[in-house]
Amino acid sequence: MASPGYGKQSAPGQLPPAADDFAHLPVREAYLAGLIDHLPDGAAMDVKTLAAYQPLFGQMAVRTALNRLSTAGHLRRVRERVNADRPQWVFRTYFSRTPRSDAWWNHFLATGEAGESTENAPDPPEERSATAPSPVSPAYAALAGLGIADTRLALSAADCAALEPLAAEWLARDVTPALFTAALTAGLPTPVHSPVAFTRRRLLDKMPPERPAPAARATRIPECTECRTPCRPQALLGGLCSACRSPRGINRAASPPSRLSPVSVHRHAARIRAELRTAARQGS
Repeated sequence: MASPGYGKQSAPGQLPPAADDFAHLPVREAYLAGLIDHLPDGAAMDVKTLAAYQPLFGQMAVRTALNRLSTAGHLRRVRERVNADRPQWVFRTYFSRTPRSDAWWNHFLATGEAGESTENAPDPPEERSATAPSPVSPAYAALAGLGIADTRLALSAADCAALEPLAAEWLARDVTPALFTAALTAGLPTPVHSPVAFTRRRLLDKMPPERPAPAARATRIPECTECRTPCRPQALLGGLCSACRSPRGINRAASPPSRLSPVSVHRHAARIRAELRTAARQGS
């Protein structure tokens, strides 16, 4: 397996290869899905390597395509413990030629076994929205409650959404909401200039230890396909966390950075040089 990348692992129970396997996808996503499908297990799956495999799409296009393949039910990224005897974590991308639903992926990542055939089809977008759990998760609620416990840590809705994956990791390690609040609000300075930055720092610095992995099988931690934040399976819809599913996250992944034209660059440079000459004359 490639050490720096997300090594490919084929998901079980896939249908035999067919010419129309990826006909439901846009051209770019279908092309890259076909490329990934032909890669051997263990091949690197990081954006840089996939962009180098083929001449048509750069890293930004590959990143966006992987996100869309994730939401279409074809892949999930995970951190996985090798086994109970080796406390070593590896990064893997599970790929399925056959599109799968969120329920199928959650069952497979939790048990290592393929789900029932009735769960194979990917969730339609309208069904995914209708059946998705309430956006106010326990982690979000715990973060929102910090401002009630101490006004110095009053967070906005956007702050809670951004910090939700870290808070969810706390709760996944058997930390109760009461202990979470006590740990985050203890010994606060006066004033707290940036509640969101201060809370993020404490969430990272005071992260409780992980629970011992079950001896029966390897432990998998699903990650958001876009930002690679570890999340519980229920927090990932289409393989993306809530922050990356928001319009701001989608725009950030899909929109290339704007560039000034050469004429604009020369115009700005001439204006700056003129201002510097004027400032030098006034100073002299």
